[in-house]
Amino acid sequence: MIDEANFSHQFLIAMPGMADPHFAQSLTYLMHHDGDGAIGLVINRPSDISLKELLAEVQLQLLAPLRYPDAKVLLGGPVAQHVGFVLHRQPGTWTVSKDVGRDLFLTSSRDILQAISLGQGPDDYLVALGYAGWGPGQLEQEMASNTWLSCAADERILFQVPMEERWQAAAASMGIDLRLLGPEAGHA
Repeated sequence: MIDEANFSHQFLIAMPGMADPHFAQSLTYLMHHDGDGAIGLVINRPSDISLKELLAEVQLQLLAPLRYPDAKVLLGGPVAQHVGFVLHRQPGTWTVSKDVGRDLFLTSSRDILQAISLGQGPDDYLVALGYAGWGPGQLEQEMASNTWLSCAADERILFQVPMEERWQAAAASMGIDLRLLGPEAGHA
């Protein structure tokens, strides 16, 4: 019997030929994958809104300097783009927070944004609107079609590498230069 691959805590690196505009040249952190599907956050697609602007929009006064004052809110994926998510290290007492494993947490309640505005939030975090989701068997089919490369997630890439360098950095962690790959995937 063949054991199904589990891509939890992996990066999904979009192949150069990816045509879907939500995922072209994207790097997705896959938080969970099982027989029911998969969920992740695109971590290199900036929105037009900064975190500072988002805090003002949700009527939170910035009372402490942001660690990354020019940070953009990410477009986390095409699903539920009106919902905000914070992927972070360090657990807290946030109202709606889930331990996604590997000492990472996903929080979707306003209280974490309030803590960030007060300088009391986690040290390392990404703020995203929306998420990426796959139904049962969908990701496996896309992997078999060479739509994605996958590699172990690297927290340095998640939290320290500039957003515009993450796609290439994840591929480079596997020894791959995406600039050398053509848009068409082949099968041997």
